[in-house]
Amino acid sequence: MEGTMTETQRLPTGDQIVQELPWRWKVQGKIFLIGGLGFMFDAWDVTLNGVLIPLLSDHWNLEPAQAAWIGTANLIGMALGAFIWGSIADLIGRKVAFTATLLVFSIFTVCGAFAPDIVWFCIFRFIAGFGLGGCVPVDYALVGEFTPRRQRGRVLTAMDGWWPVGAALCGFVSAGIMATIADWRWTMLIMVLPAFLVFWVRRSVPESPLYLINKGRGDEARQVIDELVRQTGGQPTKWRLPDPAAAPRLSMGNVFHQFRAIWSFNWKITTAAWALFFSILLVYYLALTWMPRILIEAGFAEVRAFITTAGMAAVGLLGVIIAAYFVEKTGRKWILAITGPLSGLILVIVALTVEVPASVVIWLLVYGCVVQIAIPVLYAYISELYPTELRGSGFGWASTFSRIGAGFGPLIFVAFMWPNLGLATSFAIAAGLVLISVNWMAKFAPETKGAELH
Repeated sequence: MEGTMTETQRLPTGDQIVQELPWRWKVQGKIFLIGGLGFMFDAWDVTLNGVLIPLLSDHWNLEPAQAAWIGTANLIGMALGAFIWGSIADLIGRKVAFTATLLVFSIFTVCGAFAPDIVWFCIFRFIAGFGLGGCVPVDYALVGEFTPRRQRGRVLTAMDGWWPVGAALCGFVSAGIMATIADWRWTMLIMVLPAFLVFWVRRSVPESPLYLINKGRGDEARQVIDELVRQTGGQPTKWRLPDPAAAPRLSMGNVFHQFRAIWSFNWKITTAAWALFFSILLVYYLALTWMPRILIEAGFAEVRAFITTAGMAAVGLLGVIIAAYFVEKTGRKWILAITGPLSGLILVIVALTVEVPASVVIWLLVYGCVVQIAIPVLYAYISELYPTELRGSGFGWASTFSRIGAGFGPLIFVAFMWPNLGLATSFAIAAGLVLISVNWMAKFAPETKGAELH
């Protein structure tokens, strides 16, 4: 009996089998595509805030501080959604959360398009943001746990390629709508139908085997893993389930237990994750939320400002390709240490050249590329810092912290910093926060290139 147990213990575990399977576009690639489409809508919706601010400022005669709540309400909703949906994904499964997030977003985006005033509009944008806020942490957790270890860095980095696609679509589609129909409501309604379609397709995605193993649902995990081996053409081999973990019931107490657990796991790593998320995405969201308004005030026509911002987002696809190429060569930390502060510096240059149209467009394109090298590496890196039982929560809480900064940061930016300190100084302060964050990361957070997920 003792010899049999020893032999069994020598077998690879189910999660190790999944991480060593060959990559197949019809299997893991399908999950990558479906997860990426949800991420695309996240980008589209966040970018839409920058489009709606000048449009609704004219429609409802809003002051800048009032208009800032258009983005703030949406992003605070995303912040709440990020930690709640991330924790739900760890407690009751990736698949349920993966499917439900887009449904909530779609319903309340329609409600927002027919809001009678700015107060109801912000309420509906908050709830829509709550639904969509769960997409990023849940999608990264699910895609990462289906992806073989050798490709995981590139695949998780490539996930962010959906962001510039969604952001660029928002800018170009919004410009087209305002040049023809000239009704801001259609800038929101136009993305609801494809969001509903993606919600329907998501129902076909299997539950994460790593999640099932972690929760002790051995029979289901065996079915999923054996099917993955068959579909990918992997080498059939004997494997074992690790000792099952007790599956907790969903409750707010468990949600906040996950919060305590990510800090107990390693407070220095969690500080690094939160600081990187907060500072790098603050720099990005400041540009994404206010660049159309900044360009309009500098003399750009409305439609041209939308197209320029869309171009800034679109060139980010090149940044994602660069990130995907280098992430497994140089590792995560070096890329973040260089591109994070550099993106903040370029934004300062944008502020200094905003009165020179040809120059500012070039610098915005450079900025769009550099910042989109940093962000996908950031997402891949944070998702790898935590063990399976904390991965959704760890990413979700870090995302929550960044969304709070992204929500209130632009509000403080337009109400106090920009009017009193000037555009360049305001962007320089944000860049300084990135520099502090990457220094903390360099000292206290590990490199995760090639690390095995547990």
